[in-house]
Amino acid sequence: MPLEFADEQSARSGGKDLYPSRRRDREEWLERADPVLWSEWTPAAPISREQAESFRRDGFLVLKDMFEADEVTALIERASALRDDGRNLRREDVVFEPKSESVRTIFRLEEHDPLMMRLACDRRLAGIARFLLNDDVYIHQSRLNYKPGFTGKEFYWHSDFETWHAEDGMPRMRAVSASLLLTDNRARNGALMLMPGSQDVYISCEGETPDANHETSLKAQEVGTPSQDSLARLSERFGITDAEGPAGTLILFDCNTIHGSNGNITPSPRSNAFFVYNAVSNRLQAPFAAARPRPAYLARRGDAEPLEIRADRLV
Repeated sequence: MPLEFADEQSARSGGKDLYPSRRRDREEWLERADPVLWSEWTPAAPISREQAESFRRDGFLVLKDMFEADEVTALIERASALRDDGRNLRREDVVFEPKSESVRTIFRLEEHDPLMMRLACDRRLAGIARFLLNDDVYIHQSRLNYKPGFTGKEFYWHSDFETWHAEDGMPRMRAVSASLLLTDNRARNGALMLMPGSQDVYISCEGETPDANHETSLKAQEVGTPSQDSLARLSERFGITDAEGPAGTLILFDCNTIHGSNGNITPSPRSNAFFVYNAVSNRLQAPFAAARPRPAYLARRGDAEPLEIRADRLV
């Protein structure tokens, strides 16, 4: 690690890494040191008491009928237009399927489209995230995910926080992802799979971070993933849930919940708009297990400006 990053990290974290990972010689299971649900529920909360407890227990929520049909239609149309225009967007913001020119991911989604910016600020996403984290929030990362029919590739099991901590310098588990489905997501076409309860266990992974790891990990993640032995034990302990639902379904999951997705060999594509909300008090430090931070399109750095939560309709 370059000296300037090491000095910055030491100064900000007090010299202690609560979640060490990417060690050369071993994998280790560690207890989570942070809450899953940071707020105490009250009747003013944007979700029910039962939903709040479910998130704390399972590390995710699947919420349906949060958006009106015309709102979902407008988002689907806008997402399609963005994919069609993928080759004209900033090259670094677009990831293509391996061995093809099909758009897999568009990063910095809210910067490419005003409706997506409006969605990012919506009380049904950002407002719930603010409650779960008990803090103002900002967008750590955003993207449009697309898994085309017949050729959409799998994404291996992982904890997002392990990467955000190791390569971005996110110090604590105080972030949540919001995925709004823009197509029907079913197990057969590569819906998100999660291990309920796995957010309480941190897998400190074996293997050092290669230089510019993000250049390959966005297409096929290898470093920073639990071993097959650990995944088998996690599955036996927690089980696996398919986060299925029709277009318009909202999935919220904790930054440390183990998740992945299968490939899609059906004719039906799978798409979602994805926003990662981080607490403003949890802004990024120097990477904890990488030589330098990942690029800005993967991790927003600097002073974190809180989102202004909006309660009006999208359209």
